[in-house]
Amino acid sequence: MKTNERGVTDLSTVETDLENPGLELTEEGENPERTRRTEEQGEPEGLKSLGDGLRSSTHQRKSLQPFTRARSFCKTHAGLFKKILLGLLCLAYTAYFLAACILDFQRALALFVLTCLVLLVLVHRLLKGFIGKTLTRCLKPFKNSRLNVWMKWVFAGVILIGLIVWLALDTAQRPEQLIPFAGICMFILILFTCSKHHSAVSWRAVFWGLCLQFVFGILVIRTDPGFNAFRWLGEQVQTFLNYTVAGSSFVFGDVLVKDVFAFQALPVIIFFGCVMSILYYLGLVQWVVQKIAWFLQLTLGTTATETLAVAGNIFVGMTEAPLLIRPYLADMTLSEIHAVMTGGFATISGTVMGAFISFGIDPSSLISASVMAAPSALALSKLVYPEVEESKFKNKEGVKLPRGKEKNVLEAASNGATDAVGLAANVVANLIGFLAVLAFINAALSWLGEIVDIQGLTFQLICSYVLRPMVFMMGVDWADCPMVAEMVGIKFFINEFVAYQQLSQYKDKRLSGMEEWIGGKKQWISVRAETITTFSLCGFANLSSIGITLGGLRILYVPRGAEADCVSFLNTSFTNRTYEAYVCCRGLFESTSLNGTNLPSFSGPWEDKEFSAVALANCCGLYANAVCA
Repeated sequence: MKTNERGVTDLSTVETDLENPGLELTEEGENPERTRRTEEQGEPEGLKSLGDGLRSSTHQRKSLQPFTRARSFCKTHAGLFKKILLGLLCLAYTAYFLAACILDFQRALALFVLTCLVLLVLVHRLLKGFIGKTLTRCLKPFKNSRLNVWMKWVFAGVILIGLIVWLALDTAQRPEQLIPFAGICMFILILFTCSKHHSAVSWRAVFWGLCLQFVFGILVIRTDPGFNAFRWLGEQVQTFLNYTVAGSSFVFGDVLVKDVFAFQALPVIIFFGCVMSILYYLGLVQWVVQKIAWFLQLTLGTTATETLAVAGNIFVGMTEAPLLIRPYLADMTLSEIHAVMTGGFATISGTVMGAFISFGIDPSSLISASVMAAPSALALSKLVYPEVEESKFKNKEGVKLPRGKEKNVLEAASNGATDAVGLAANVVANLIGFLAVLAFINAALSWLGEIVDIQGLTFQLICSYVLRPMVFMMGVDWADCPMVAEMVGIKFFINEFVAYQQLSQYKDKRLSGMEEWIGGKKQWISVRAETITTFSLCGFANLSSIGITLGGLRILYVPRGAEADCVSFLNTSFTNRTYEAYVCCRGLFESTSLNGTNLPSFSGPWEDKEFSAVALANCCGLYANAVCA
């Protein structure tokens, strides 16, 4: 440390002195050489304090060096640490997964399905990352080649021939299946007649839309794996929605939740809205919507925006789906806008689906109906309003969907529940308002009918006559057509909530074992008619779209064996009226004859059965019939 002519110490020498390795410190921390020079030069006390501070800082830096090195090491090997942690978590989950499947596979079925879905997504991402570009480059020469065109025509021809052969073989055993097929042809002809531009119809979109719906229907309705899978999925959704009781019972009490409709159905909407908001925040809804949209765009040849909106309608409502493509609405063509609107009318949102399930409607039918309506909506939209303008969204890359604006999961859950309150209030208002309006209309029609001696004139009665031919062309049995036509008319002219409420009442009557006919009036509809009605009421489609959808489903529908093993059932002691009891007793009555003796004779499966007489007595105790006299 040096001083200049004015006696001021040169500070530049302080750090040099402190860092000089040749100057060792004493036990007290003082440097002898520096002390000697300080005493000779008369160093001021302030500079001495400054030197002490610099020495202290140097000691602190040396003491923090291990932590700095550790932090640097962690940053350098952060990727390795993440892989090790991820590997440990995967091993732990694998052990848990195997233990769950080994202990009880049926109980772990949901976990197995979710794990398979996650693995499928991961494998897809890995394959896309490794061979995606290579595969795209290899297929690029065939993109616009003549071979590609011929392959498309050959593939379409094979599907068409297979469909014709399948229909011929299937309807040979059940000729009544030809009725809904004729209904499909009739509705397509009507829509083509009403088309905006007949020569511009994209038959590719029409063909693929209806084929996808048909194939999906075969999978869900006619195959055991598909039927069982969607039935299982419906049961899981029902179980999931039952957790609403935990919140609604705490707020309203057990009595109101069990006995009052509003406290049963409306909390489901709030719960489902909360869950959908969380899934949207996490990006899961957007991912699924984009994958479905990509597949529909690839097969139907529709543009990115309209396909994305229609795919989004499977999960969100008809007013929320256009928000997914709001930045692009101004540049969309009229045909694309028409497709977006058609998709909104043809499907229902996930939140409303939860409300319908709370009515007692079959969850698997609702889920499959909403999914199947998406390709059909695009097909019918392009049939009625074909594309004649130049779209700006023909690229195959699609449209990117942003995540939710919430900052965290809790905010997403809170916003979803709050937004669902408005929907629940809207449901209440619609039910109160439309039921009141329907009662008033029926009273007015009844009064007008009584003036001219027409008794019992109601809105439902008018619909049962006007819409009966259309419902019959869907494949509904003629005996069930009046009741199904009533519900379709209520759905179209009044509200789908009111129609589903009516359907749930018919279903409750059937399950309670009530007789099918009382006083010449049918009390409930068959299981097949219930399924068709569930599909027809699912969505906000016009009558033509309903006819197309339900006609295809009716072709596919075949009763899945006996609804009850009546021989085994009647061999038990049954004392209550149930649907199984009604069906089995009716079959027993039809197989029983009285030949002028006191002892009845039995035919069919009850012939030579020792318990037939006892079963007949039990059935006569529940239901009245001529053989019981």
